[in-house]
Amino acid sequence: MDSVSARKFAADWEAAWNAHDLDALLAHFADEVTFRSPVAAQLVGGDGVIRGKEALRAYWSEGLRRIPDLRFEVVGTYVGVDCVVINYRNQKGGLVNEVLIFDGPLVVEGYGAYLGDDANPAGATSD
Repeated sequence: MDSVSARKFAADWEAAWNAHDLDALLAHFADEVTFRSPVAAQLVGGDGVIRGKEALRAYWSEGLRRIPDLRFEVVGTYVGVDCVVINYRNQKGGLVNEVLIFDGPLVVEGYGAYLGDDANPAGATSD
């Protein structure tokens, strides 16, 4: 992953999230992806670990249902070995990092990490 590819990925990621286009987002993820986030635990229960692309779709669908005004603004994109970190601000103004590990062109592992100790960092409504 080079910086040009990482910035393009982050721009596409941001545009897809802001359009609430899950198909465009999921096109970048492997079928056996694992994603970890404290928001996943809040929205779908369990330990916050999402296993598989269809489970990731279900989690993100629930997130969009409970956060209808969801919007992201990329602040910075960081490149590592086979990984990209997208630093962004959400619709609440909160800073978030998404760490995405790639195997070739697809994300195989991801982590959502939130700044601070907000009990509802994504701004989800109650069910």
